[in-house]
Amino acid sequence: MSTHAAARVAAPTRREQILREAARLFAERGFHGVGVDEIGAAVGISGPGLYRHFPGKDAMLAELLVGISERLLAGGKLRVTEGGASRGGSPDALLDALIAGHIDFALDDRPLITLHDRELDRLRDTDRKRVRQLQRQYVEVWVEAVRALYPSLPESEARVTVHAVFGLLNSTPHLTRPEALPDRTATAALLHRLARGAFAAAAS
Repeated sequence: MSTHAAARVAAPTRREQILREAARLFAERGFHGVGVDEIGAAVGISGPGLYRHFPGKDAMLAELLVGISERLLAGGKLRVTEGGASRGGSPDALLDALIAGHIDFALDDRPLITLHDRELDRLRDTDRKRVRQLQRQYVEVWVEAVRALYPSLPESEARVTVHAVFGLLNSTPHLTRPEALPDRTATAALLHRLARGAFAAAAS
């Protein structure tokens, strides 16, 4: 594939651009504080033009929150498949991979964390239940990985610790202004050490 072809494949679609800007604006000003016209202006199209891609703001919010839950679960399962103990990988390496994947989300998708905290209850019941179902499945992927590494840790305590680590990693929107964050690599390494420390402490 040529460089130009690769660039075309990698470029975000208009729908993805709309979702990215909607997430940013919703996180900054609240769901009801943002109009369709403003989202359109952020991606260079008229507000009504957005309706060719989404029926309204509610649909954007649902796709953002359901979509990130689906991606997190899929990513977790992929790491298990690629590096799980059943395929010759170590439990230690699998937990590191899960933590690293979630840190990427926590640092790169900060607006979605804010949206989840503030706006989840605005989803339709079916979408909200879907998000909760996906999240429970994601937690169980982690619980199995943690207990593979720390088999003496009771399942209930492993689950509590996983939730606590998610709270730690998902605190990134509250740390400071994005431009004032330390170097990304250093921040990711610190978060990784904190997460591993939490699991080690729970198992001690």
